Amino acid sequence: MTLLNFLNYYASMDDDLKALEQKLSQLISLCEDLRKQNAQLRLDLKATQSDSRLLKANMAQASERIEALMESLP
Repeated sequence: MTLLNFLNYYASMDDDLKALEQKLSQLISLCEDLRKQNAQLRLDLKATQSDSRLLKANMAQASERIEALMESLP
C-alpha cells in the first residue's frame, strides 16, 4: 500500500467515523427526548387515572341519590 493509498483510506475511514459519531449523537439526543416524553406521559396517565377515579366516585354518588329520590316517589 502506497502512502497515497493509505492517506485516502485513512481519510475515508475518518469520514466514516465522523458520520458514525454524528449518528450516535442524534440517537442519544432522540433517546433523551423519548425519556422526557415518557416521563411526561406517565405523569399525564397518573393524572388521568386520578380524574377517572374521581368521576367514577361522583357517578356512584349521583346514582345513589337518584335511587334514593326514586324510592321516595309515590
